[in-house]
Amino acid sequence: MAFAGLKKQINKANQYVTEKMGGAEGTKLDLDFMEMERKTDVTVELVEELQAKTKEYLQPNPTARAKMAAVKGISKLSGQAKSNTYPQPEGILADCMLTYGKKLGEDSIFANALVEMGDSLKQMADVKYSLDDNIKQNFLEPLHQLQTKDLKEVMHHRKKLQGRRLDFDCKKRRQAKGSQITDEEVRGAEEKFAESLQLAQVGMYNLLENDVEQVSQLVTFAEGLLDFHQQCADILRVLVEVLNEKREEAAARPKSEFVPKTLADLNIETLGSQDGMNGGTPFLSSRASPLPSPMRSPARTPMPAKPAQPCCTALY
Repeated sequence: MAFAGLKKQINKANQYVTEKMGGAEGTKLDLDFMEMERKTDVTVELVEELQAKTKEYLQPNPTARAKMAAVKGISKLSGQAKSNTYPQPEGILADCMLTYGKKLGEDSIFANALVEMGDSLKQMADVKYSLDDNIKQNFLEPLHQLQTKDLKEVMHHRKKLQGRRLDFDCKKRRQAKGSQITDEEVRGAEEKFAESLQLAQVGMYNLLENDVEQVSQLVTFAEGLLDFHQQCADILRVLVEVLNEKREEAAARPKSEFVPKTLADLNIETLGSQDGMNGGTPFLSSRASPLPSPMRSPARTPMPAKPAQPCCTALY
C-alpha cells in the first residue's frame, strides 16, 4: 500500500514537470470552474485581510496589541490565565482628567469640569469595550469559523482534485505511449478525478452562494457601530450641556480682590531690618534708588577756588 502511494506521488510529480517543462497538455476544466476558483481564492484573501483590519480598527495601537499578545503568550507558557484588556484612548484621557481635576480641588470650577468630562470619557470607553465584544462575537468569530472550517475544506478538495488530475493525465499519457498501464488503472484514476471534481465544485458553489449569511454578519457589524456612535453622541450631548452650565457659573462668579503679600506681611526678616537693629545704616525705602548717583562730568563741575599766589618768580 505504501509502495502504491509512493508510485502515485511519482506519477503526479512526473506529470507536473512534463506539463511545465515539456509542454504536455493536461486536462482542461471549463471557464465556470476556473471562475469559481478565482472567486474562492479572493475569498480566502478577503477573510484573512478582513480579520486583521477589523482587529486594527477595534484596537488601533500596535504597541498595545503587541504587548497584549506577549502577555498572552507568556501566560500560556506559564499555565496561568491572565486577562489583559486593551487600553482604550478614551479611558486613558479620562484618567488624566480625573486625576488632575481631583488634585486641583472641588472649589475650582475648571477642576469640576475636568471631572465631569473624565466621567463621560470613562462611559465612552465602557461603550467601546461593549462594541469590541459584540464585533468579536458576531463578526470576527464567524469569519474565523469560515476560515478554519469551510474554506479549509474547500481548499483541501481543490488540492486533492489537482493531485488526482495529474495522476489521471499521467496514466493516460503513459498508456498512449505503450506503457504497461491497464484500462482498469486509467478508469480508476478517472473515477477518483471525477469524484474530487464534484466535491470541489459543490464546495466552492456553497461557499460563493452564501451571501445571506455573510451580508447578515455585515449588518451586525454596522448595527454595532451605529449603536456605539449613538450612545457616544448621547453621552457627549449631556456633557456639552453640563460644561456650558459650568462656563456660565464661572462667568457669573464675582472675582475677589487680590493683593500680593510683601515680605513684611509674611514676617520674613530682611537685610535692611537687621542692619537697623544693629545700629547700621537704616533700611532704604523702596522708593529710594539703591544705585549710586552718576558721576558728574569734569567739564560741568566747577573746580574749587584756590588762594591767590604769585604766578612767577623773579630771577633776581
